[in-house]
Amino acid sequence: MSAAPSTPGAGRYAPSPSGDLHLGNLRTAILAWVLARRTSRAFHLRVEDLDRVREGAEQRQLDDLAALGLDWDGEVMRQSERGAAHQAAIAELTARGLVYECYCTRREILEAPSAPHAPPGAYPGTCRDLSEAERERGRERMRELRRAPAVRLRAEVSSWRVQDLWAGEVTGPVDDLVLRRGDGVLAYNLAVVVDDAAAGVDQVVRADDLLSSAPRQAHLAQLLGLPAPEYAHVPLAVNREGARLAKRDGAVTLRNRLARGESAAQVVGRIGESLGVAGCRTAADILERWDPATLPSDPWIVDLPG
Repeated sequence: MSAAPSTPGAGRYAPSPSGDLHLGNLRTAILAWVLARRTSRAFHLRVEDLDRVREGAEQRQLDDLAALGLDWDGEVMRQSERGAAHQAAIAELTARGLVYECYCTRREILEAPSAPHAPPGAYPGTCRDLSEAERERGRERMRELRRAPAVRLRAEVSSWRVQDLWAGEVTGPVDDLVLRRGDGVLAYNLAVVVDDAAAGVDQVVRADDLLSSAPRQAHLAQLLGLPAPEYAHVPLAVNREGARLAKRDGAVTLRNRLARGESAAQVVGRIGESLGVAGCRTAADILERWDPATLPSDPWIVDLPG
C-alpha cells in the first residue's frame, strides 16, 4: 500500500452517527480541536458510519460541534465512501499471506481458553493454522449459518509499543484482529488506520477506553507501510456512580441542556471547568486558556442538575 500523501499534519474527530453526542463526546471533540489548532495542524472531521447509523444523527452532531465553536478543514469524510481503500488494504495483506479466514462465532471466541497473559476476549488463534480440509469444513459451516467467514490479520508480533501524550510509553498486546466481519462490514481497526493515513492525520485524540487499541492499530499501520500517528488519550466522562457516561444518565447531550434552559456557552463553560479553566464560552476560549500539561488524570464525573 502506498504511503500517506505528503500533507501537513492533522488532527481529527471521528464520531459514529448512532445518536446525539453527550458531554463526554463533546469534551473529547474540543480537546482534539484544541490540540490540533495549538500545534498548527489541520483539523478534520470523519463520520464513522460503517455501523450503527441513526437517521439524522450525522447532521445533528455536526450542528452541535459548530454550536460549541468548532470548525474543520475540508469536506467531512465518511467511512462508508472509503470502501475501495479499505478493500485495497485487505488485498495487499492477503497477497503477502498476512490474513486468514475465521469461522468462529463470538461465543466460541469468548469461551475459548486464552493464551497466557492475553487480555479477556483476545482471539486465541483457533483458525490461524487450519489444514485445507479444516478450512473447507469451516466454510461449509458458514454456509449453513448463512454468513461469510471473518477475515483476520495474521499478526507478526504479540505486542507493540506506542507513545501517548499523557499515558507515556504503552506496550500492549496484539492479537489476530478482525479486518472484515462475517457480515461483510469492514472492521474499525482497519478502517481507522487506512482513513487516518489517507487524510494525513498524525495526531489522534480520543477517550482512554481506546488506549488498548493503539498498539494493534500502530502495528497494522506498520504492516501497511503507513506512519503511526501520535496518540493522546483523554480520561472518560463518567456518571455519579463512576460508570461510563451514557444517554441513559439523563440530560447529558447538548440538546438536552439547551432544552433545560442552558446555552451552548454554558455547556462549553462546564467543559472548561472540567479542565481547570473557568469562564470559557467558546472552544476558542479553551484553546487560548487551557494548558495541556494540566489535563486531569482522573475521569470527569458529570453531575448535572435536572
